[in-house]
Amino acid sequence: MVSFVLVPGAWLGAWAWDEVTQVLRDAGHEVHPVTLSGLAERRGVDAGQQEHVRDIVRVVEDNDLRDVVLVGHSYAGVPTGQAAGRIGDRLRRVVYVDSNIPADGQSFVDGWSAEGQAWLREQMEQSGGYWPPLEAEDYLGQDLCDETIALILSRGTPHPGRSITEPAELVRPIGELPTTYLKCLMDGAMPSAAVLEQLKSPRWELAEVNTGHWPMLSQPDELAKILADG
Repeated sequence: MVSFVLVPGAWLGAWAWDEVTQVLRDAGHEVHPVTLSGLAERRGVDAGQQEHVRDIVRVVEDNDLRDVVLVGHSYAGVPTGQAAGRIGDRLRRVVYVDSNIPADGQSFVDGWSAEGQAWLREQMEQSGGYWPPLEAEDYLGQDLCDETIALILSRGTPHPGRSITEPAELVRPIGELPTTYLKCLMDGAMPSAAVLEQLKSPRWELAEVNTGHWPMLSQPDELAKILADG
């Protein structure tokens, strides 16, 4: 039995993993979907990135989990990769699901263009320090049905801005950790340059799935199978 800790990306809560969680539990695994501080039912907390790292570590330690697979989607790859280095021999594998990856001293947005960062600052200024959720059109072409897009729009919450602007703090190089990077092909055929560099590590492997950026919602059975077989 493997212990899965499932961490959703920006604007989402543990609810985004409901279908994947059920499939993995039916297969006999222990599964802990996470809602990060400031999101979904934990909305209202002005959380920074290190608080999100602690959220993940706390789930592992408070439940005394062993043989842990940490799964980080999108934004959550950044705190998940940091948490992976902090749980020692409890870690079995890290799985980045079409996600950003942490670089020591770099924030989630440091790789964005100057125009992109200026746009984000404007968005956050207008929303009291939060990153507003996406609009319906942003989810088109990502293998999501209308019903699922409506669910995301109804349940998504603004994302704490400090978590995407504060720098990562790695206690161990991510290239040393057993890792799978899962690329969702409808969101671009190739991983980022930073991911390709890490894939040179013998401890990293690449997997692909033919769906959009939110596979836990578009192809939950397929995603659960990939996680369980990893």
